Amino acid sequence: MRDQDTVVVPFEDEELDATTGEFELSERQALRRVPGLSTELTDITEVEYRQLRLERVVLVGVWTEGTQIDAENSLTELAALAETAGSQVLEGLIQRRNRPDPATYIGRGKVADLGSVVLASGADTVICDGELSPSQLRNLEQRTKVKVVDRTALILDIFAQHAKSKEGKAQVELAQLEYLLPRLRGWGETLSRQTGGSARGGGAGGGVGLRGPGETKLETDRRRIRTRIARLRREIKGMRTVRQTKRARRTRNAVPAVAIAGYTNAGKSSLLNRLTGAGVLVENALFATLDPTIRKATTTDGRVYTLSDTVGFVRHLPHQIVEAFRSTLEEVADADLVVHVVDGAHPDPEEQVRAVREVLAEVSADRLPELLVVNKTDAADEETLLRLKRLWPDAIFVSAHSGRGMDELRAAIEDRLPRPAVEVRAVLPYDRGDLVARVHRLGEMLGTAHLPEGTRVHVRVNQALAAELAPYAEQSMAPARP
Repeated sequence: MRDQDTVVVPFEDEELDATTGEFELSERQALRRVPGLSTELTDITEVEYRQLRLERVVLVGVWTEGTQIDAENSLTELAALAETAGSQVLEGLIQRRNRPDPATYIGRGKVADLGSVVLASGADTVICDGELSPSQLRNLEQRTKVKVVDRTALILDIFAQHAKSKEGKAQVELAQLEYLLPRLRGWGETLSRQTGGSARGGGAGGGVGLRGPGETKLETDRRRIRTRIARLRREIKGMRTVRQTKRARRTRNAVPAVAIAGYTNAGKSSLLNRLTGAGVLVENALFATLDPTIRKATTTDGRVYTLSDTVGFVRHLPHQIVEAFRSTLEEVADADLVVHVVDGAHPDPEEQVRAVREVLAEVSADRLPELLVVNKTDAADEETLLRLKRLWPDAIFVSAHSGRGMDELRAAIEDRLPRPAVEVRAVLPYDRGDLVARVHRLGEMLGTAHLPEGTRVHVRVNQALAAELAPYAEQSMAPARP
């Protein structure tokens, strides 16, 4: 296979614009990496749980399909991921190939060019825009003499920095360990070290007192990681049970659920803050919030529903993340409506929608009703908005920053909420104000009148509440008209 020309894409730093969640944001920024302290690959003697010391980085991507603009957009997103992780992006390199090289990802000839760029720029880390095999990682590190990180490890590092809740931290650790296990390796003489064994036999490694059938350090590390993975899975399963219990309670009370899903940094948290005043952290960074936030909201006619903000998606979201966060993503799968948020100012919003729908299909949420919401209209140009309106005529166009279009969005959500199934006319005594309050909260009030004997209500409610209203009903209950 013939290597082709490499395209260099420069990047510039952008200031972060925080609008809410200032306390958490200041806490996050209080401790920053100090760049340039070390570029050496050191011998790993403990479990190789490699914390990513990302300081000055060079990005490398392989363009296998699509247009050059698609490839540059992918590398621009990788740059945003690297900056979110605390790195300074120096250069971006794209190579045109039919497929990634199985040995070095970019081909033997281009590895020398990459080494020259790393040396000239003073970079100490190379980030590849794809998931590398263990052999590709090892070969690239041996030839460039700096740390090599792939896209999956970078995303996992960001998740590890931003996870706050106990469940979120456990999910991230599980994803990291599952990614690490097949890539675990020893450097230098680590592979030949022995953690035990007798002096008999001629085991490989070690000299007097170290020969024997005992486990190598690498084998011990693998065993410890597998034990930790099993423990984390048990813990997450228990947390999943708690989450299912809470969902079952909301379902039993017939509270409709709306899930806000979308690409990372599309403005989901800003939208939740606008709709409910949740006060969730908002930051111009990828995966700024990971832990799901559930807030109560009320329709104009008094019905109660929940809005939940979920983890953001990204193209080629690591399967380890999808599996580890499956219990969290099930909040989307069990919703009555998915509000799919799209960044209208993004260079490729269509690709965002495709990537999100791909992940939703993995958790069986693609069958749910979807309300497409194009956010950041204040930052998008008119030509792009006109094109998106033609492409998605049923979408709602809003700006969570300025508040434009939010009333239309609220009305669209209310219109798509499931309505109670039973229509009832009843006269409720004045001492049963609790029933009137529950009807307002859980049902749909179609009409009221105050009589001497009580409050006459015409309502649409669920089966359980209809049964409680039955003793006061003026007429038999009938299924609601469609």
